[in-house]
Amino acid sequence: MTTLTMGRINVGAQAATLGERNWRIAAIAMLSVRVIQGFVYWGGGSRRFIYAPAKLDPTQPTWMANKFQTAMPGALLGMEHVIAYMLQHFWLLYAGVILFSAAELIVGVALMAGLMTRAAALVSMGFSVVLMLMFGWQGATCIDEWTMAACNLAMGTTLLLAGSGSYSLDNVLLRRNLALADRGWFRWAAGSLPLPTTDGQFRTLGLTLLAAVLAFNIGTYSYYRGSVVTAFHGGPVSPTKHHFTLTDGALLGDGSVRFHIYLDGGTPEAPAHVMKAELLGADGQPAATWNIEALTKLPATAIQNDFDYNKFKAGPYGLVAPMGAMATITLPPVADAKPVGDKPVLRLTDVSGRTFTGTLKP
Repeated sequence: MTTLTMGRINVGAQAATLGERNWRIAAIAMLSVRVIQGFVYWGGGSRRFIYAPAKLDPTQPTWMANKFQTAMPGALLGMEHVIAYMLQHFWLLYAGVILFSAAELIVGVALMAGLMTRAAALVSMGFSVVLMLMFGWQGATCIDEWTMAACNLAMGTTLLLAGSGSYSLDNVLLRRNLALADRGWFRWAAGSLPLPTTDGQFRTLGLTLLAAVLAFNIGTYSYYRGSVVTAFHGGPVSPTKHHFTLTDGALLGDGSVRFHIYLDGGTPEAPAHVMKAELLGADGQPAATWNIEALTKLPATAIQNDFDYNKFKAGPYGLVAPMGAMATITLPPVADAKPVGDKPVLRLTDVSGRTFTGTLKP
């Protein structure tokens, strides 16, 4: 073997050794990211299974269905229909909550321990996307849920590329069975070795994932708040101010009023209150009024809720509803009601003095 050939081998070996060293240094540098990413998801699952099991109890007010319903008004890409369907099918809802919580717990433990690190990181990326689409719009002072989902998506993507390095159960498995180093599935699912790609392929993969993360995170931020290529705005769904949408209104023959109402904006931290309802005539003046006392005395049969969780109900100060509540409400006839035209309007006033209107079919 010539001196030139031996020199090339030595240079190649040194380059491989340097590359391996640099990769291990990068993986060690990512250790805190991996552990905290795992702790975040472990915390989500452990709260429900260990520390606050009432979240998994359908008879308790903290049952997770209530939280899902609060997310429904601002959910993206059709997720509001998925949530509504699950809320109306208990067996699917309960199974989904249990499986999602268990998956969070398992992924969290796997990331903290460095077991099948890349596979766990990929699943955590899926969690981040789903949580963004469901809860990303919420946050009273800023987009709290968006921030967490955006950061977790970036962290999961980085862990998918970087792996777990020496301080992981993946590395323990590799030391006990060196043949795993030649298994493609192990290199892609675990994290104790670099991905089995060339430098060019790795660069392409990394830049592709970067583009996807940027498009998703910046795109959702622009949709929720602007401040990217447009001015700042409050979002299609306000996370602070309650909003009611009135549909399918009808003025019945006996003078009663029936309508569908949806609390589709505002914070889940406090319920919304309807203090007054008015039937407006052609001149825009009230033809009939239901004040706080009348709304408070509405019987349960007058309120038909769409879901079994967050509900409209008669409270001590009118109608009260938590975020995401939907119902068909019938207001009784008013004895001294005045005549209305052919386009009657129902106007509701909330505790803050804001009004919401809907047309009625005479």
